This record gives sequence, C-alpha cells and structure tokens, in this order.
Amino acid sequence: MTPKVHTLGNGVRVVCDPLPGWQTVALSVVAGRGARFEDAGRSGWSHLLEHMVFKGAGGRSARDIVEAIEAEGGHINAATGYERTSFQVRALRGGLDLGSAVIADLVQRPTMDAADLAREKQVVGQEIAEAADTPDDLVFELAQAAAFDGQPLGRPILGTTKSIKGATPETLGAWRAALYAPGSLIVSAAGAVDEDELLKLAERDFGGAGAPGVGDPEPAAFVGGTRTVAKRLEQANVVLLLPAVGVMDPDYFALRLLAEILGGGMASRLFQEAREKRGLAYAIDAYSETYADAGALGVFAGCDAKDAAELAQVTVDEIRGLTEPVGAAELARAKAQLKGAMFMGRESALARAEQAAGQVLLFGRTLDPVAVAEEVDAVTAEQLAALTAKILAPKKAAVAILGPKPALAAADVFHEALTA
Repeated sequence: MTPKVHTLGNGVRVVCDPLPGWQTVALSVVAGRGARFEDAGRSGWSHLLEHMVFKGAGGRSARDIVEAIEAEGGHINAATGYERTSFQVRALRGGLDLGSAVIADLVQRPTMDAADLAREKQVVGQEIAEAADTPDDLVFELAQAAAFDGQPLGRPILGTTKSIKGATPETLGAWRAALYAPGSLIVSAAGAVDEDELLKLAERDFGGAGAPGVGDPEPAAFVGGTRTVAKRLEQANVVLLLPAVGVMDPDYFALRLLAEILGGGMASRLFQEAREKRGLAYAIDAYSETYADAGALGVFAGCDAKDAAELAQVTVDEIRGLTEPVGAAELARAKAQLKGAMFMGRESALARAEQAAGQVLLFGRTLDPVAVAEEVDAVTAEQLAALTAKILAPKKAAVAILGPKPALAAADVFHEALTA
C-alpha cells in the first residue's frame, strides 16, 4: 500500500507506513531546509544547530535525551544536508510515543545554553579540521566549490570556523524557528506503527503554531572550474563533475542509469577500462548528485599521480562513448542494479520513513515503488544517449585534484579533452 499523507492544521505533514509483523518502528522528522538555505554569514549554522539541540531540550539534559531513548532499546540520530535536516529514532514496538516527544523537544524546545554553544563550536571546529585532513572528504568539498562557486551549494555543509563563530544562542534560536517551521516539517513513521496513534502523537507534539519559515533558495547554477591542492600523499584523489539534471527532472532515472553504466559497479565501463584493462586505479566510481533543481554526473578515483592525466582522458572518452545508444544487455543490467538497490533499501524501516519524507517534500505525495520501477524500465537507450549529449553540450566541468603535484596537470587534460 502507498502510505497516505495527512496535513495538520499548522501545515505539518504526516506519513504512516505500517509493516505488519515488525517488532520495531522508525520515526523520521524531516525539515525540508538545510545548508542550501543559508547566506554566507550563516554558513554551517544548520549543522551547528543540529548539534546544539542535543545539548538539552524540553527539560532533559544531553545525557537524559540519549538515556531516555536507549533505556527503551532505541537509538537516536540526526543529519544535516543541503536541502533537508533529519531527526531519527529507531525503537522497539511501543517506542513511538517517547520518540515523538523527544524529537519534538529537540526541534521546538532546545535549551540553547551559551556555555554549551561555545563548547559545541569547538567540537564542530574539530569536525571541520578532520574533514580538511581527510583527502577523500576534502576533494569532494573542493569539487562542490568548483561546481557551484559563489552559491550555497558550493559552500561546505559544516561551514567554516569563522562563519559559525558569529552564532549566538539568540541568533541560532531564531534560525531554528525559521528552519524547522511547521510548513517544512514531515513526520514520517514506518514499521510497527498504527496510523491513528501516529496522527494523535503528531498533533500532540507538532500541531502547535509555528513561526514563518525560510523562503526558497535562489536557483542553482553549475558554473564549473578547477580546484587543485598539492599535498604529499601516496595517491592522487580525483573528482570530475559535469552538469546534469535535478531530482524532479523527467530524465532523473536516466541519469541514475547513466551513472550505473559509466561506473556503478564492477561490470561498468570505467571499472573495466580504467582498472581491469589499464590498471590506472584501485577505486573508481561514477555517481549522480541531485538536488531539487540541479544535479551533477560525477566520477571519483584514487590513482598514482603519474596516471592521473591518462585517467582523466579515459573518463572523457568513456563518457563520450555513451552518446551512442548502449546495448540491450548493458541497459538491462543497469536497470536491474538500480531497481535492486531501490527495493533492498526499502527493507529498512528507517530508510522507508526517510524515503517517504523526501518524496513528500519534493512531490507532495509518496510514490508507489512498483510505479517507480516501471519508470526505470521505461528508460530507453536513445534517452540515455540524448542525456549524455545534453550533459556534454555546455562543455563545463568541475575538476578537483588533491595529491602529489604531478597529478594536478590532469585537470587541464580533462577540460581540454572535454572541449576538443
């Protein structure tokens, strides 16, 4: 059954996905707002806020919050992205009441103590430093900055030590009220959940009036460019991005299939050509990164510095090769892999709750997984070829390389091969 969507009087939407026979329940409260909605001065505030609400809320201390959930056999977590912030509880059957109450306190009644905020800025500062010291984190940040230069999508979700320094309990509290406003909230539960119970709890915990929310962000624009950092490492970390379509575009599933064929698995073109045939890289993957109105086709590889230029050329060649229709067997394999990942992902109650919340945020409804699989099956080889040509047409790319200096020249090779 496709879960129904209910809307409370203040605009909060509620989704229930009961799974008969399950002994656990997952609750996800998702705000359709994140780092993309920040201006430069508040960069990283959404992530900092997600940390801060766990320091104390609704009369519970930081320790009380986790102990209350764990005492009932549950787990609590949260995550901040560019376009959404999610609070999650997994619990045993019967744990929905407590989980809903705790998350409601986090979202609506955090303590925001000044001393806690000062300490948490230090913690987030260490998280920022850790990302800078981790090559396969930093290289993706560099690529993102090149792709969406000067825009919220081009800034790191963590922000910078300078940007988070300006947050005070008062200003962060005002940001919380706007970021987690009722109109952007989805309460989504899956597993051992009763719909009537969920609606009563949602009304009790999230049905109160709220402040106006944050407005929509400016449309994203893939501008492209190069970010290279010379560093003494054992291998070069390379990310190559091309402009693609957003999650709401009719070609969304074609993009997913394109990434699968290009570098989604061991049978993919890049894995076979770059690793198996040429031995250029141990790890090489292609992926799609999609937002509401924009997206990118990406390739990540770790390689010897001396092989980076050849790897860049091979990547362009393999992408260009997809302007010709792929064979029936190759397309069928990609479809099977994509559908397999989709259906296997639904075997987790939390994944189902999160997926439903994301669909409601984007489309205002949940999607029938069988109908989605049919959309995947409907993609043609000609559609993939046309999408590849569309991606290549602007001759724009974002290239990030982190590693030994000889590898950095691969950025120019990729750009030149792309525009040739």
